[in-house]
Amino acid sequence: MAQPLRGKVAEVWRQVLDTVAAEFADADDVAHVTRVAVRLLLAGALGFALGFEREAKGKAAGARTHMLVAMGSALFVLAPQLSGTALADMSRVIQGLVAGVGFLCAGAILKSNEEHAVKGLTTAAGMWMTAAIGMACGLGREVTAILSTVLALVVLALVPHFSRGLQGMMGGSRNQGPDPSGKDESQR
Repeated sequence: MAQPLRGKVAEVWRQVLDTVAAEFADADDVAHVTRVAVRLLLAGALGFALGFEREAKGKAAGARTHMLVAMGSALFVLAPQLSGTALADMSRVIQGLVAGVGFLCAGAILKSNEEHAVKGLTTAAGMWMTAAIGMACGLGREVTAILSTVLALVVLALVPHFSRGLQGMMGGSRNQGPDPSGKDESQR
C-alpha cells in the first residue's frame, strides 16, 4: 500500500514541477532573457537619471519614483510585444499607459489660492517624459530613449538659466507676474 501512495505523490510533484517549468517558458533562451533585462535595466537607469535631477532639487518625485515609472512603462509595452500582440492592439496599450501616467502626474500638481502659485508642473511633465522614455526602452528603441533622456536633462538643467537670461534682457516676463514665492520655473 505504501508503494502506490509513493507513486501518486511522485506523480503529483512531477505535475507541479512541470507546471512551474511551463510558467517560465517565456524565458526560452539566453538572448530573450538578455533582451528583457537590457530593456528593463536601461529604463530603470534612465528613470534614475531624470529622478536624481529632481531629487537633487528637493522635489518629492525623485529617483525611485522615476525609476518605477520608467520600468513599469517598459514592462507594460514589453510583455504584450513579446507575447505577439498585434500593432493595433499595442497602440491601445500605449494609449492606456499614457492616460494612466497622466492621472499619476496630475497628483503631483498643486494649486494654491495665490495667483500664479501652481507647483509640480515640471515634476509632472518629467514623470510623463519618463514614462515615454520607459515605453521606448520596452519597445526596443534604446537609442531613442537615451537621446530623449539627454534632451530632457538639458531642458531641466539649462532652460531655467536661459529663460532667466532672456527675461533679464527683456526686462521681466510679459505674460505673467512675478512668482510671489520668488521661485523660477525650475524650482516649482
